[in-house]
Amino acid sequence: MNTATPYSALIERQLSRHLVGLLLLAALLLGLLAGRSAQAQTALSPKIAADLASVINAPSTPKISFAKDVHGIRHVKALVVSQAGDPDLVALRAAVMSAGGSVYMRYVSVAALSVMLPASQVNSLAARADVQSISPNRLTARTASLLEMSTGATSVRTTGASGYTGLDGSGVGIAVLDSGVMFDHRNMANAAGNSRVKAAVDFQTLGDATLVGSKNWAVGVDASASLIPGSAAMANFESKIANNRVDRADAYGHGSHVASIAAGRGMYQTPDSTGIAANADLYDVKVLDANGFGQLSDVLAGIDWVIQHAREYNIRVMNLSLASDSTESWLTDPLCRAVRSATAAGITVVVAAGNFGQHSSGAERYGTISAPGNDPSVITVGSANTKGTAARNDDTVNFFSSRGPTRGAYADANGALQKDNLLKPDLVAPGNKIVGAMQTDRHGGNWANLAKMHAVLPYNPKYAKSAARTTLMYLSGTSVAAPAVAGTVALMLQANPGLTPPLIKAMLQYSAQPMAGANLLQQGTGLLNVDGAVRLAQALRSDLASAIAAGTLQPGAAMLAAGRVLPAAVSTINGTPFNWSGMVYAGGNQILSGSALFSSYQPIWDPRLSWVRGTARRASISHWPAATGVPANTFVKAIVEAPAANQGFVTAGVVSATALVGSSSWLGKTGAFLPTVTLAGWLAAGSGQTLGQGIVLGNGVVLSEGVVLSEGVVLSEGVVLSEGVVLSEGVVLSEGVVLSESGQTAVPNPNDSSLLGEP
Repeated sequence: MNTATPYSALIERQLSRHLVGLLLLAALLLGLLAGRSAQAQTALSPKIAADLASVINAPSTPKISFAKDVHGIRHVKALVVSQAGDPDLVALRAAVMSAGGSVYMRYVSVAALSVMLPASQVNSLAARADVQSISPNRLTARTASLLEMSTGATSVRTTGASGYTGLDGSGVGIAVLDSGVMFDHRNMANAAGNSRVKAAVDFQTLGDATLVGSKNWAVGVDASASLIPGSAAMANFESKIANNRVDRADAYGHGSHVASIAAGRGMYQTPDSTGIAANADLYDVKVLDANGFGQLSDVLAGIDWVIQHAREYNIRVMNLSLASDSTESWLTDPLCRAVRSATAAGITVVVAAGNFGQHSSGAERYGTISAPGNDPSVITVGSANTKGTAARNDDTVNFFSSRGPTRGAYADANGALQKDNLLKPDLVAPGNKIVGAMQTDRHGGNWANLAKMHAVLPYNPKYAKSAARTTLMYLSGTSVAAPAVAGTVALMLQANPGLTPPLIKAMLQYSAQPMAGANLLQQGTGLLNVDGAVRLAQALRSDLASAIAAGTLQPGAAMLAAGRVLPAAVSTINGTPFNWSGMVYAGGNQILSGSALFSSYQPIWDPRLSWVRGTARRASISHWPAATGVPANTFVKAIVEAPAANQGFVTAGVVSATALVGSSSWLGKTGAFLPTVTLAGWLAAGSGQTLGQGIVLGNGVVLSEGVVLSEGVVLSEGVVLSEGVVLSEGVVLSEGVVLSESGQTAVPNPNDSSLLGEP
């Protein structure tokens, strides 16, 4: 069926497929920057994303997915984020129509519209007071057992002939936003052999209005009418996106592998390919196509669907092993806004950091976290290399794993661009040559495109040609690491359903194992530790989420369950003990520690609160009223974000490590470049500042500097900080410069797919 393809040929094919148009666009943009274009540049609003502005000002319409000439006039597809108080965005929709555009979708997860309008009208629209930002409808892409042993999952359950005893994710729903899930693969089955893929929906081309009944690139259409739960319009919409029981539901093959890492049940064959939460429910939200690409609007619609159905299906976890390049800050980027809304709604969002940590020249690249991994609310996961063993003391950070800090930019009150420079990733997890499910048709043939393109990926090609519903393959990358964390979250929620997303994130970071030789921007707080995260979860009250939502839990209130104490900050996995990191990231650039984080309620555990440096915002969630067959507070109507009122973030007794970290120096290995294991050791020895008054927001100002990562310090020491993901300002990636997703074109061993990041 498949024959091995030389690595050089793979590279050539990938380059010809994805890069030709992109190189032309890059040349065009460089020409503009160099002043080669004779066309005068229009001064555009800072509300317009840089990559969209470049297209608007280009002398001719670039060959790019979000721009096209319609009747000889350049049009663009964009996401318009609003700051209006009207959740229906009536005036803004009317403005788009008056400008000669169309409105395709109005979102719940973010106050935004998916639109198409003349490029010449974008600046005028941006001038409106109710517009916060305008982003192009960029492409998104996949970022594309031994796992149980290496992560410590075997510490919380045992495996027997009849199944699993202990924590296996039962009852917890995980939504996988990806290229689809092979629902009838045996790894997706329960003990009775029935599929655990409870629902499957397909949002491909939704941003082009196909599914809402509009013609692509048609002018003068407003298809954004409210989809009221229980209405005929909603029923019609749901019927169009339904994708249940489709053979080859995952033509690309990425989503099936990701789902199996999070929740695969693979004990029936050798090798055992069991995932982390082997009995969790799966929800297939297809937002990527047969080549692993999609539009930003599709992902936003998928996030909306998850938010809408979260309570109905008990979806508590969302995995996004995909990325979009973005020049924008976490404040305005539509994808960041959407995942932040999902977090506010109580859904723990796990995101791949990206696979752009090393330049093709071999140089390490900092500042390569992609969206939505640059949002502070999500759990951003980097990739670790287990070296093919269950032992953890030899694990390292993969060279392709994206490094922090985040490099989105926003315009300050004076119009100057300011970089976010936030600490990321949050932690790392196994993401190197991980065995998981491979999509085929129901007879075991017609492999997924990913396996067809890369013959080194199938676990056993001869076996895979004839096996039905049991085929396996290798994958490497942060998009393989992310679902390992998503599965861990399901175990934590099974053990304690009262946890909130920020509390879960803190537990994962606090219990992580710092790896030698990697700093805070490479590994976050360390390597995923299932054992420690679950033990922390079990120690706390199970009513925390409801008490926080009701506002009945006061700062400093006891969080421990009756008769419980916090576990010792030590785990033993595969016979080897290790100390936990004992630290969490907060406020974007703060590092906190101490048992008070979990013994006493900290206001930052409220998922509706976003605190980043001097900015604090709070989300308000409204629901559709009760109706026939629809209980109250089931379906979200709108999520609106506004500046937070004066309040505390953390209480007295919490330990700050900011002073220990110091100013950032790459050469000196200080600040954000400090080895994680060094900082963890200092904190374990009792160093750090115990806060006497906590950290508060007063009169709209947060008086706590955090870790300093100044532009001068970093750039003067020669660290390459990519202004986005791949190239300057990330413009080119929007058209799919993914290749191996690591940016690598020269690999020491061309037959080892683990070195590629992902194919």
